[in-house]
Amino acid sequence: MTAAAIDLLQREISNPDTQWSLGTFGAIAEFSRAPDEPVRLVQSAKAVSAVTTRGGIALKPDPAIRPFASEGITKTGWNQRIALCLPRDDCAMNQRVALTEIGPDRQAPREEDREDILFDLGLGALQADFCVRIGDHGLAARLREHTGRSLFEPGNPAMAMILAANPHRVFVSRLGRIEVYQPIPPPSGKSPEGPHTHVLPRLLQSRRTHPATEPVPQGWIPCAHLYPPHPARNGLGGARPFDATHHNAFQRMMAACGDPAALATKRRVVDAVLAGEPPTAMAGDRHGRISVRIALRQMRSQGHASAALTAWLVSLDSAAPDEADDEAALHQEG
Repeated sequence: MTAAAIDLLQREISNPDTQWSLGTFGAIAEFSRAPDEPVRLVQSAKAVSAVTTRGGIALKPDPAIRPFASEGITKTGWNQRIALCLPRDDCAMNQRVALTEIGPDRQAPREEDREDILFDLGLGALQADFCVRIGDHGLAARLREHTGRSLFEPGNPAMAMILAANPHRVFVSRLGRIEVYQPIPPPSGKSPEGPHTHVLPRLLQSRRTHPATEPVPQGWIPCAHLYPPHPARNGLGGARPFDATHHNAFQRMMAACGDPAALATKRRVVDAVLAGEPPTAMAGDRHGRISVRIALRQMRSQGHASAALTAWLVSLDSAAPDEADDEAALHQEG
């Protein structure tokens, strides 16, 4: 692993405005913390972690790790993230397809959790295992009666037992884990602020490792993500005045570990708009078109106003198909 990747993880784990996720398409755990929330931090060349009373993240960087920065379109703006990738041959987890008892969670970041029992939910994903941690011995005994069965098997009561108990959720990849201690919301409820999980069986059935809208390099699999502070949205997704510092910081990350073609497309768009040129198609593929739209939206968010920008937005963004649904589906309640 490069020194730059180590520096990235050490820097971002200490930033309370950076958010994190780990999982697959259809099941993810998300970790975030408030700026004034008590946290236990670890920053070293071998491990980084942040643990609060609501959840935790612990990463042990693999030498093969490749950070990849990218941006995506949303309904009204854009998002940004850095995928922490491993080669496909190095990313595989256990891919269990039935409820399985793992045993005491000796790797738990909190000592008080290390005797509690991990059960793999058996979701069968490539790059992550999805577990619950059970401290109640009676519940653990009842769940043992249903190991070897799919949680989704008709008549299997195990999922209802888990939902009623609200155990810790522990999602694990080759790069580490995210733990969630907050309650699971009811089917009609909203996920709590801070650490939470989403499990969406319909999306899991696709067997995809990430949204089609995320341009991960060929042969690489995202095993965790980090989301540096957004220049136009706060941590809860609400609008805020454009922060040029956050914007410039992420553009530097894009230059260091993103797709050079995406940056080049964005630069061409900005130059053309500033020169007053009429709208013209600058990219033929899906990701290229998204880069064009993001460049235009970022110019608008920065306060740029001109007849040329309006024309470009009307021509290339206002009637463009919404390509955000694929990624937004991951953040449904669950």
